[in-house]
Amino acid sequence: MRVVSGIQPTGNLHLGNYLGAIRNWVKMQDEGECLFFLADLHAISLPHNPAELAANTREMAAALIACGIDTDKSILFNQARVPAHAELQWLLNGTARMGWLNRMTQFKDKAGKHREGASIALFTYPVLQAADVLLYQATHVPVGDDQKQHLELARDIAQKFNNDFGAGEEIFTLPDPIIPPEAARIMSLRDGSAKMSKSDPSDMSRINLTDDADTIMQKVRKAKTDPEPLPGEKAGLADRPEAENLVGIYAAMAGISVEAVLAQFAGQGFGAFKPALGELLVTQLAPIVERFNRLRQDRDAIDAELRKGADKAAILARPTLERAYAALGLQR
Repeated sequence: MRVVSGIQPTGNLHLGNYLGAIRNWVKMQDEGECLFFLADLHAISLPHNPAELAANTREMAAALIACGIDTDKSILFNQARVPAHAELQWLLNGTARMGWLNRMTQFKDKAGKHREGASIALFTYPVLQAADVLLYQATHVPVGDDQKQHLELARDIAQKFNNDFGAGEEIFTLPDPIIPPEAARIMSLRDGSAKMSKSDPSDMSRINLTDDADTIMQKVRKAKTDPEPLPGEKAGLADRPEAENLVGIYAAMAGISVEAVLAQFAGQGFGAFKPALGELLVTQLAPIVERFNRLRQDRDAIDAELRKGADKAAILARPTLERAYAALGLQR
């Protein structure tokens, strides 16, 4: 089992990233070979500040290590240090089809009404995503609901390339999705119908992994709720998105079921529940925050970790890239 997954270095991680993806990455390290990358090549598909991108890439690496990514167990790197990602994307561009990319809903969402002014990279970045995983013969890719379509595209590209140029040989492995059943879907503290996001203009909508104890307590205390007490059963959370979100966060952080949380707090109002949730978050996140703040100060150490990971990734990538060039009849 070889797992490949990436995350865009667009700023500090928040609680939704941690509970929705990163904590599962940490668990996967003991289940198979894992490559985790910072998708800095993807980041340039949208307008960006170069200095901020460089800083965010280092900060994100520090945050991942602080959350428990062990660079002796896993391979952690940023895409730009492994040119094979960009090389393979170009080779796969000859196999990918315009019709396939036109069906990608995320391009429509991100480009909005300005499709003609969007970068070509924004349109073709699903091909780079395909290259990211096919390059390493990934067997499994963790995906959320918003990325299932891109993994299907990667499988389509791999299948067509194998059929067209493999001469009976499988050049690329078709990766399967991992959708962890315990992956938490964490919503905004200000709107229970919207995902927690670093792009939300209100910092009060999210718990950042850089927040200190006082800030966490304040954000939880001011989180949107309703006037009703907590029910005794999960069905009682229906049509109460903010209540469901806070209970879900407690369950995810404590490692227990929603039913167990409700059994503990049934009949109590948020005046009692919010302080308990805040204390749980502070206790669980304190070691991560402390380690992250220490790591982020040592730029040279972070760069060394990313170089180490990139060297390992490049070795794994080379055989696949060479086979792809040869299959296409390109002389090296």
